[in-house]
Amino acid sequence: MGAGTPRRDSEQAASVTGNGPGRTTDRVQGELSMTDTAAATLTVDLGERSYDIRIAPGLLSEAAAYGGAIRARRVLVVTNDTIARHYSARVAAALAADHEVEILELPDGEAYKTLATLERIYDRLLEGGYGRDATLVALGGGVIGDIAGFAAASYQRGIDFVQLPTTLLAQVDSSVGGKTGVNHPLGKNMIGAFHQPRRVLVDTDVLETLPAREFAAGLAEVIKYGLIGDAPFFDWLETNMAALNAREPTVVVEAIRRSCANKAAVVAADEREAGRRALLNLGHTYGHALEAELGYGAWLHGEAVAAGLCMAADTSQRLGWLDADDVARIERVIESANLPLAPPAEVSRARIRALMTRDKKALAGDLRLILLRAIGHAEVVDADEQALDATLARYLAA
Repeated sequence: MGAGTPRRDSEQAASVTGNGPGRTTDRVQGELSMTDTAAATLTVDLGERSYDIRIAPGLLSEAAAYGGAIRARRVLVVTNDTIARHYSARVAAALAADHEVEILELPDGEAYKTLATLERIYDRLLEGGYGRDATLVALGGGVIGDIAGFAAASYQRGIDFVQLPTTLLAQVDSSVGGKTGVNHPLGKNMIGAFHQPRRVLVDTDVLETLPAREFAAGLAEVIKYGLIGDAPFFDWLETNMAALNAREPTVVVEAIRRSCANKAAVVAADEREAGRRALLNLGHTYGHALEAELGYGAWLHGEAVAAGLCMAADTSQRLGWLDADDVARIERVIESANLPLAPPAEVSRARIRALMTRDKKALAGDLRLILLRAIGHAEVVDADEQALDATLARYLAA
């Protein structure tokens, strides 16, 4: 069985330096330490394509927060009909002094993350005469960020875009790193491109009205970061999950900051998923198959990932890498985040197995998995067919 070798905690972290009262700035290098501030700024270090992740309350309405990130006169804000009524006016007002702003509302939901919806963005850009000097602003959750980012990557071979994530899941995961794309009925995110944003603005105020189920879905990705390479963060989550569920502001900011710092470090080291970045997909090979089989939108992405994390832990235990206590700790944290520990039992084992073989991490038709050597130490490995089949037999119907 082949295996990748992940870097240890200190290599995946970021250092913290002062950046004015109540704020911190992280660079993707050195040792990561906890903060108790209500705002933070991190930098994804990609040379000329480096960009900031700014985390603070009220950012959507702050004109200064966009300064330097939008070079275009014309801006198309892509959002959905749910988010638009809450936030599009304040974003437009913040940009109006320096830019000509138009709003495009798309339907809400994973079921609309399709080529047909993508074409609606192209239609608006072409009908409006937008040139290569235009900027797209993605205002919404992961679906909007992915589809607007892909439109930006492909329209006239690439235009600028800015991420304004409005769900916890998007704030800690999909808005950072430049992965864009749409779904296909045979696989999630199978059509897409790498295209980095100019800036990511994480306004923590938007989480106050985020439905409980959506908030919990975001916690699945937060937990993932602790599992793949930051054991101290996983320990912190065990202690602070109740405060996270209560959405205590400084705790929420710290969870977002720590998650983004971990992801930024991985992206800076492996932007196009040639190796180490694949670790970010812990639980996703199982989870993406579940989403495709259940129908996109039936389960939220984070719910499917949570079940996938448990399944990955089970497979890891069958290989002798985790012990029963490790698996129990993982399940307790996931359960305390109000997330599922298993997929619906009636899901077809054969269908899930077939869908997993279409995963993007497969090489020459051979399935690869991200599994856990220990809590805080993930590896990419060739799938052990016996262990995988035993896991699927435990969780799924014949």
